[in-house]
Amino acid sequence: MANDRATRRELIKGGLAAAGLAAAGSAEGATPETPYIRRGRHVVFPQTGREYSSRTVDLMERAIVVDMLSPLQLQATAEQNWIADPARFGPDQLAAYRSSGITSFHVAVGVGGGREPELAVSNYLAAYNGFVAAHSDDFMRIDSADDFSRAKANDKIGILLGVQNAEHFAFNLDMVDQAWALGQRVSQLTYNSRNRIGNGATERVDGGISDWGAAVVQRMNQAGMAIDVSHCGDATTMDAFELSEQPVLITHSNSRALVPNHPRCKPDEAIQAMARSGGVMGITSVRNFVLDHEPTTLDSMLDHYDHVARLVGVEHLGLGSDIDLYGYDSIDPELYAQLKAYYKGSYAFRDKIDIEGVDHPQRCYDLTEGLIARGYSDDDIIGVLGGNFIRVLGETWGSRS
Repeated sequence: MANDRATRRELIKGGLAAAGLAAAGSAEGATPETPYIRRGRHVVFPQTGREYSSRTVDLMERAIVVDMLSPLQLQATAEQNWIADPARFGPDQLAAYRSSGITSFHVAVGVGGGREPELAVSNYLAAYNGFVAAHSDDFMRIDSADDFSRAKANDKIGILLGVQNAEHFAFNLDMVDQAWALGQRVSQLTYNSRNRIGNGATERVDGGISDWGAAVVQRMNQAGMAIDVSHCGDATTMDAFELSEQPVLITHSNSRALVPNHPRCKPDEAIQAMARSGGVMGITSVRNFVLDHEPTTLDSMLDHYDHVARLVGVEHLGLGSDIDLYGYDSIDPELYAQLKAYYKGSYAFRDKIDIEGVDHPQRCYDLTEGLIARGYSDDDIIGVLGGNFIRVLGETWGSRS
């Protein structure tokens, strides 16, 4: 029953109330089961022991937090797959999502690459719709900009459906409208490889958008579907900004100025073109996209936020972690090895893919602490945590003709 579940707001407020009772005692007397307040800092989730400032807790409570690239599961065996079998998603998994503070997840993954991309994407969207329907007390699909605030107000977790490729549009423009009808609201034009639309980031030749791809961009504009160029090659990325009449997103990437020559990072000219289009760029916490040497830390990731904010303004900056709640390094070792082997050497994987400190469910609290330390205002942080992406998605979806 919906009334029996603990909401995210109750989890936070309950922890703070317990902390207030413990505050009269010393910090040394606290236990992992007893949260406490010490010098304006709170252990919001007792099981973790992590402390966050009052300002961070307040901002996370106020913000509509949207992670513009965070699948519910990065890699799962058949026995673990929640989307294929929603009954496998139980109270423990739900508690982790509720405690994350993230209001909505853009759950796009790479779908396609086979002989029937239209069928593959239709099945993928149908599976996520089935998952949301099976857990309708706790999840809702995001179809409009108002749904982001509606999800938070109703203590539900928003699921924004997207796909990290547009191969399902590569031979049939009507598929754009069919995918919209199934709930897809965002699509990358390409993944890392070339398709009929354009070139991916790791393709050998850096070609731009094809004539067919230009027609796809136009049809996506008409449908109101948001265009994402996170995995596109440089020429395709720049062509998208020129061809689209609507803002173009970079939902999950980083700055190449800080990681020279990495194909999954964007050069300054692309970031500037994104801003001119009215788009927003989400910063990832993928280690090899953040820095090309060790140590790679939360501060290293925050440098990317600072770079984009200085270059084009904080209103074009957002969150696109590119991990699930627990990150890549926690997945099954065999699947982890397969994942690394799938990508070209230009991805430059090291021993770890995640960054310590932002590889756990409450990572947005740590990000908020970091943004506070870097001097961002409350309004700026609320924008970065979700407000900026909500603004541009509302503009794009509202343009549907």
